Amino acid sequence: SNQEEEPAQLLDDEANKNLPVKEKTSCCTGLKAFLAALSLSYLSKALSGTIMKSSITQIERRFDLPSSTVGFIDGSFEMGNLLVIAFVSYFGAKLHRPRVIAIGCFTMALGSFLTAMPHFFMGYYKYESASRTVSSANLTSSINPCSQHQDVNKTLVEVSLSGCEKEPSSHMWIYILLGNMLRGIGETPITPLGISYLDDFAKEEDVPVYVACLHTIAMLGPMFGFLLGSLCAKLYVDVGFVDLGSITITPQDSRWVGAWWLGFLIAGVASFLAAIPFCFLPKRLKKPDNDKTSDGLLEKTDATRTKLTPAEPKPRKGPVILKGKYFYTSLKKVLSNRMYITFLCCSLLQFSSFIGFMTYKPKYLEQQYGQSVSKSNFLIG
Repeated sequence: SNQEEEPAQLLDDEANKNLPVKEKTSCCTGLKAFLAALSLSYLSKALSGTIMKSSITQIERRFDLPSSTVGFIDGSFEMGNLLVIAFVSYFGAKLHRPRVIAIGCFTMALGSFLTAMPHFFMGYYKYESASRTVSSANLTSSINPCSQHQDVNKTLVEVSLSGCEKEPSSHMWIYILLGNMLRGIGETPITPLGISYLDDFAKEEDVPVYVACLHTIAMLGPMFGFLLGSLCAKLYVDVGFVDLGSITITPQDSRWVGAWWLGFLIAGVASFLAAIPFCFLPKRLKKPDNDKTSDGLLEKTDATRTKLTPAEPKPRKGPVILKGKYFYTSLKKVLSNRMYITFLCCSLLQFSSFIGFMTYKPKYLEQQYGQSVSKSNFLIG
């Protein structure tokens, strides 16, 4: 009986060897790991963008800038984004996409740190004050001599006129502009390369769920950003460097400047941490069994392209720079799509009004309803 059992056992062992074995994938190489890292990058970019919106009034007061210049500083983010978005989206898709996203997050962190840098080089904030006596109540109150509407005598204005001049270091707002532009450049690969990576290696029915998760987590960024901006606005701009007991103004005072730089440091650290996971993700993932190619979507696209341009040679593998000639062809095809151009125009109108609304809404609440910067940011957040 033992001799009969041995051949049967050998047959079972051979059958087990022929069974398909599921490949074990590392937790840091899976699609869910990429989704988690991309969600963190979405959160960090929304956080840093909201910090800039909540610090507009602080920067305007600290550097003695007009509203038009502050608006130009805020718009430098879109300028940097527009400079490289088309090139990054086209050439980045042919490179190691997770690492390109990591470089973008590192660039965002560098831009945030550069934005906060002027605080450490331009000295302490000096607010001007003048004393006057109110005869009816026998009280002394502090006023701002730089205000356009003030009920003081001319001699006092002339004496305090030197305090209305800009500080020699006021030109350092250029570093804020450059940092914001650098942050816009760093944000460019996150959305186009991240969404295309999910679309290539996720199941077709799961892609909408993944994108919805990204946008849901991204919505937390503005909330945390405005709350963080509200907290920083309560802190004096030179907190940790001066004796707060000697500060005679409060956050409700129009001369108060909060710790606007602190939010950018926190946002920079968040962007730096968001970049680390992308450094360990692979260039490609194993495609699901029911890939889109099985439905003939990509095959039909290639066949249509071959029929339309039969004389055009197929691009060969080589350096990305050599493929630059195909960039203009692809750009021309995209810009000739009327439906796509119509969608772009609608998006342009929508986001233009939204960005202007979010940029100056805190300042409107301050001036129209007499709220402090901290409370305005808290109400919006």
